Amino acid sequence: MDADKYQEQAFEFGIYPNKGNNWIYPCIGLAGETGEVSELIKRIIRDKNSVVDEESRQKIKSELGDVAWYVAVLAKELGLSFDEILDRSEYSKIGKS
Repeated sequence: MDADKYQEQAFEFGIYPNKGNNWIYPCIGLAGETGEVSELIKRIIRDKNSVVDEESRQKIKSELGDVAWYVAVLAKELGLSFDEILDRSEYSKIGKS
């Protein structure tokens, strides 16, 4: 799936107040989801001696999916293409000359 198609589907799926004219809601959601990823990592460090087991990996995977959803929706609210955001990332240029 390309990033813009994902963005459109994510936006259609979203239910929140004043959708289409509310960049604050997905911004707050993004902050919450990144916090959840951080909490999972903290617990791995504290409780599992920094060893990422399969259960932890799957939980992180799920939360990272939520992060991606909020990034895509926030970008849509701001009139930005998710595909262009990913393409403009410094990491997208690795290995390209």
